[in-house]
Amino acid sequence: MLVTKLYPSAAVALHGLIDEGATLAVGGFGLCGIPEALIAALRDTGAKKLTVISNNAGVDGFGLGQLLTTKQIRKMISSYVGENKEFERQYLSGELELEFTPQGTLAEKLRAGGCGIPAFFTRTGYGTVVAEGKETRDFDGKGYVMERSLKADVSLVKAWKADTAGNLVFRKTARNFNPLVAMAGAVCVAEAEIVVQAGELDPDQIHTPGIYVDRVVHNPTPEKRIEQRTVRTD
Repeated sequence: MLVTKLYPSAAVALHGLIDEGATLAVGGFGLCGIPEALIAALRDTGAKKLTVISNNAGVDGFGLGQLLTTKQIRKMISSYVGENKEFERQYLSGELELEFTPQGTLAEKLRAGGCGIPAFFTRTGYGTVVAEGKETRDFDGKGYVMERSLKADVSLVKAWKADTAGNLVFRKTARNFNPLVAMAGAVCVAEAEIVVQAGELDPDQIHTPGIYVDRVVHNPTPEKRIEQRTVRTD
């Protein structure tokens, strides 16, 4: 008997997973490759005091910005948050805690967490405010700062295609942080535009193997909103 990881909806897939004060890792870059249905279902859980690890915080009223509107996020661990006015307001008023992390370092912290590596040394941020309070060392005459890896209670990712065993394929730049986020969660929930039966995906084309994925949700019609749409005036 084949075991399927496919759940009937995002709400059902998140049921029993999100506790008050949980840490979540969420895929996406800007609004590209964000798990839209899962973020909306996360909002609907009403869970508060969340720590969210994500490259950015969506925009006002969309993506993770929805959870800022409802004030469900206590702390963001991000590299860029400039598209969200509500984020700015909450941060400057002291309502929201922020841990800024250089983008490449954030990616490596997630990858290391998924690989069971507790920390690593990087030159990025050495000699700047990024290194304040962190261990530093010299290697071959150059300074490095030690960064702790990141792990989450739950990871939320967006794939283009998945099978019922949880194997994922991402499409173009929508891959971004998603494979690393999937690795870093104790439980990973993925939403996909296309879901096929186990065995239908070409093994050589799989980007994230199902060993990292616990639950799959089918979302065939995501909005895919454009962050800043620009067109020619002529």
